[in-house]
Amino acid sequence: MGCLISQLAAKFAFFPPTPPTYQVKKRDDGKLVAVSTTSSQPIAIDDSSLDVLSIQTKRGNKIVAFYLRNPYARLTLLYSHGNAADLGQLYDLFVQLKANLRVNLIGYDYSGYGASTGKPSEYDTYADIEAVYECLQTEYGISQEDLILYGQSVGSGPTLHLAAKLPRLRGVVLHSAILSGLRVLCHVKFTLCCDIYKNANKIRKVKSPVLVIHGTEDDVVNWLHGDGLWKKSREPYEPLWIKGGGHCNLELYPDYIRHLCRFVQEMENMNTEIRLRKIKQTLPLQKRSKSASKNSTNSCCCKIHLRRPKCPECLNPSCIKCCCWWPKCPKWRPKCPAWKPSCSMCWCRCKKCSCRCTMCSCLCAAKCSCW
Repeated sequence: MGCLISQLAAKFAFFPPTPPTYQVKKRDDGKLVAVSTTSSQPIAIDDSSLDVLSIQTKRGNKIVAFYLRNPYARLTLLYSHGNAADLGQLYDLFVQLKANLRVNLIGYDYSGYGASTGKPSEYDTYADIEAVYECLQTEYGISQEDLILYGQSVGSGPTLHLAAKLPRLRGVVLHSAILSGLRVLCHVKFTLCCDIYKNANKIRKVKSPVLVIHGTEDDVVNWLHGDGLWKKSREPYEPLWIKGGGHCNLELYPDYIRHLCRFVQEMENMNTEIRLRKIKQTLPLQKRSKSASKNSTNSCCCKIHLRRPKCPECLNPSCIKCCCWWPKCPKWRPKCPAWKPSCSMCWCRCKKCSCRCTMCSCLCAAKCSCW
């Protein structure tokens, strides 16, 4: 029953454009190019900054990715698109984001989308984004510290899946994101075992800053999804609620690119030291184990800890066996004028007033039969 519900949710989740808006062809020099299916012309004419990639996933599919370089970029944006688009429709948007945000950008088509092989499913999208991230590491030398993940609508699923595995990720952007697949259909307030894209659970594992962008008039994914993800984030960034914005038109609002630029700039200025400090603040304080405390106790000769003496000449901790007593302190003198030693053998403290050394506050605790 759970499997059937999951398959039903998947059918509502994926709507690849049919037919695809582009094809991938190989030139004589072996380089891949994306060609529009309507005009039979390359999508990017004389664009040397574009690399068309074919990437193998661990589930046996070959997916297509567009990598756009920016010579002034310090960070890279990994873009996971919505459920009813492919790379042919998104190329112009990628060019605008690359220029305005000053980032390198890589976008990919899920299995079964565009020129990618296979059929779309939840776990295929997880394998897809993992393969793209591995390609960034091996082919372009990009580490997680220089990466921002961007997920739109259904793309928030694979985005949070990867973000939960990368503790040193620079940042995450959730655009019209979903709490889970069934929450979009049934408006339930809890997670079922048969649910897909359980973002409500995975968001708690993300340790990097999370920017949430959502339209208040979104009639596909209610605004409460974005609000819920923002509240569950461990490190939430100032959200952007676009008044009057729908599900697929947020890029048309000036606040969209303005707020996104500010987020990217702040992520650029966040150095490794600041990131590590923030990560340490989120970690729970670890309690000392019993074995550790036992070892620390054994390090003392007599297993009795007393305060450290104030005398500059005796700096060792005071304990019954190895402490520094008043005879070793040359500046010791009694406070009581009537002080007399009660024992000539051990010079114990005064019985009446418990005199002590005025310089180092050390007390004689020697055991004497006549005291």
